[in-house]
Amino acid sequence: MKKGQVYEGIIEKVAFPNKGYISTEEGRTVIVKNGLPGQKVRFYINKVRKEKAEGRILEVLEKASNECEAACPHFGACGGCTYQNLPYEEQLKLKESQVKALMDEACLSEYEWEGIKPSPLQEAYRNKMEFSFGDEYKDGPLALGMHKRGSFHDIVNVSECRIVDEDFRAVLKATLAYFTSIQATYYHRMRHEGFLRHLLVRKAVKTGELLIDLVTTRQSTFCEQEWVDCLLNLELKGKIVGILHTYNDSVADVVKDEGTEILYGQDHFFEELLELKFKISPFSFFQTNSLGAEVLYETAREYIGETKDKVIFDLYSGTGTIAQILAPVAKKVVGVEIVEEAVNAAKVNAGLNGLCNCTFWAGDVLKVIDELGETPDLIVLDPPRDGVNPKALEKITNFGVEKMVYISCKPTSLARDLEMLQGRGYEVEKVCCVDMFPGTVHVETVVLMSKVKE
Repeated sequence: MKKGQVYEGIIEKVAFPNKGYISTEEGRTVIVKNGLPGQKVRFYINKVRKEKAEGRILEVLEKASNECEAACPHFGACGGCTYQNLPYEEQLKLKESQVKALMDEACLSEYEWEGIKPSPLQEAYRNKMEFSFGDEYKDGPLALGMHKRGSFHDIVNVSECRIVDEDFRAVLKATLAYFTSIQATYYHRMRHEGFLRHLLVRKAVKTGELLIDLVTTRQSTFCEQEWVDCLLNLELKGKIVGILHTYNDSVADVVKDEGTEILYGQDHFFEELLELKFKISPFSFFQTNSLGAEVLYETAREYIGETKDKVIFDLYSGTGTIAQILAPVAKKVVGVEIVEEAVNAAKVNAGLNGLCNCTFWAGDVLKVIDELGETPDLIVLDPPRDGVNPKALEKITNFGVEKMVYISCKPTSLARDLEMLQGRGYEVEKVCCVDMFPGTVHVETVVLMSKVKE
């Protein structure tokens, strides 16, 4: 087997996040991405290693028996979704089997597997999108949408995207039409030239409030009021409460705030979760599936159990959502988060909800945990995708709490951290998945751990 050769084969299984395994007649295993179990595919060899090789699917020769037509016309070209060609029940089965396989390998003792909970909405569930400006092909017309699958440069116009509602699509279409009409340029990632970078749209499910933010460089200007009027004239189901213009001259292809102007309304909107109110700014972290977040946090609350007269540490607390959901039934909740803007938002939100038994600390968990001056009875971990720093994990386990709940958006990072947690005296009691991201490879996992009694 050599790089550049083309083969045919059947995808036998797909491991998290989207690694399809194909066995060849030569006895090699080839890993390909973006396929489904049961598909017969033609694939190109990218890399060859001793036992395994990596390939790229060129063509699906035969569909899987459970495959369906994707509802989204952009599916396949757009890199946002992977499983829209599977019925939703089949998506859930696949994600559940992937996470269970990881947990079975990671857990050293018997544990209770509680399966996977579906998202309340399978379409139009996202409350936030970061659309990128670019072109669909070299020197093509202006595009606004998502990155093309497998490409860092090409952008797919996603005017009919199914994971957002019609208000998102209307704002996207109107913005693209306006900037096309004035012949505005997009920021070229290689030449570091151009104007338009991103369009950030956020919408609350419960309140219907919309916040829109255009991200550009300072290399050009435009008539901001014309664009604002264009948006305000749209017939939307929700209500625009803020239109912003953010500057970003950074070389990195990320949404970065280097100064924001309010063009209309305000720089925040409000969402409600489990009867609590949250003030959300353009760049503050908030779960992207509001109704799914309620399922996730109710699951976490159930796993935590009795909290009366107990001190709870909410580590990697973001804007303090979990802390505030637990606060009404706890003695005290202490949140720690490295992003200072998120901590400030958490304090504001706690005030909005009349909660006076929450405190929030800004800083790295590894350092701040020594300064808290509290001993927790329970700990909730909700780290970013890469999991918990091993040194921080060591300090966390030194508290010796009876129960710990770990919420993970990346089960491979979770499996790695469970190895250390079990080595330091904890065992897994039960595990549950919550599907927050229908159509995609992503899934949330909630784990209850308890201290092993000597």
